[in-house]
Amino acid sequence: MFSFRTTPLDRQEDLVLRKGSLAVLCNQSAWNPERQEYLFESLYRSGRLRKVFYPADGLFGEILQDGAAPREVVEYDRAFGMTGCRFIPLHSGAGEDCAPEPSMFEDVDALIIEYQDTGSRYDSMTAVLYDIFQMIHISGLSVSVYILDRENICGRQVEGTPPCPGSLPSAGIEGIPHRHGLTLGELANLFYSEVGAKFPLHIISYMVRPATQYMMPWSIPPRPDVPGLFTSHFYCGMTLLSGTDLSCGEGTQRPYEMFGAPYLNPLMGLEDVSGLSDAGVFLRKCIFTPRSGHYSGELCYGFQMLPRPGVPYHSAAHALRIVRQLVADGMGVDASAMPEVLADEVMASYVGGQASWNDLKEHIKVEEQKWIRKARRYMLYDEQLVRVKTLSNK
Repeated sequence: MFSFRTTPLDRQEDLVLRKGSLAVLCNQSAWNPERQEYLFESLYRSGRLRKVFYPADGLFGEILQDGAAPREVVEYDRAFGMTGCRFIPLHSGAGEDCAPEPSMFEDVDALIIEYQDTGSRYDSMTAVLYDIFQMIHISGLSVSVYILDRENICGRQVEGTPPCPGSLPSAGIEGIPHRHGLTLGELANLFYSEVGAKFPLHIISYMVRPATQYMMPWSIPPRPDVPGLFTSHFYCGMTLLSGTDLSCGEGTQRPYEMFGAPYLNPLMGLEDVSGLSDAGVFLRKCIFTPRSGHYSGELCYGFQMLPRPGVPYHSAAHALRIVRQLVADGMGVDASAMPEVLADEVMASYVGGQASWNDLKEHIKVEEQKWIRKARRYMLYDEQLVRVKTLSNK
């Protein structure tokens, strides 16, 4: 059973919400500016909230991404005075200790989900959402799911291609392009259909969320490494650098908005950077030192990308061009892991110098058009998906 609703959660008359045991999946972005409290605080007052599931980096993004533990483990139940409510980490992927399991939800009648995703196939919380849908469907649990929808943080633009079937987890969610353009609820609608699920799914329009009236989607960072207004626009492209030994700025104040490496100091003397540039951005030479992660504590030489207002920008295509150019220039970039991250034969061939720019453009065009046709069946709002029709090569 599926429904799309245009009244807020607290005005829903469903018996399961008024009488049942509740659980929440959320992070720090599930905050109500009118009440000035988090979703789990509001639901706790009903006396029926049993569990709060939160992502791998913590409810507030306080768990460091490089694997180091925080100085003090937060006991959320004590911090918020929520006695009797369990706070449980939830990760994605087979073999994870905290992957969704039926036992976690056997005493739950309704699961309420609210978080801000990054609009990318690499989003870890969206991967958890997909795993939850599969788990509920396969196990036959009697759980109603409510999605408090969110706008896509980087709009309706689509980028790139889906990973090939059977790809490694590093390639992201199967069937989803690098940047999908859907809202959280629309993506859930797609997952629900593809899983073949029958459990009750109810999506509440983002237009009735109080935060929609007062805050922009990026006002509260969706995760600790996506802190700014422009970060998400570069994210799905710069994440591809995880298949290289380049830094994408993780561990700095501008993650995913810059790239570089300790051995790229010759770039500082270049007068012509057109081979690395794009019509949609300015490239600013910079030197940065990541405080954590790749090249932690080392000087890196590279560029910060600054968006040109009003100019279309395709971050995935630009990232591929950057890597290909640096490899072709003999800068010493190790891109050996890019094929498994890309999970796309044409893209990998382009980076390796076998496919041409025109080959890449045509391939991206075809795959984006396929995705837009497919995604249209699951859209819940009037605003349509768009693609960058003219990819820049400079």
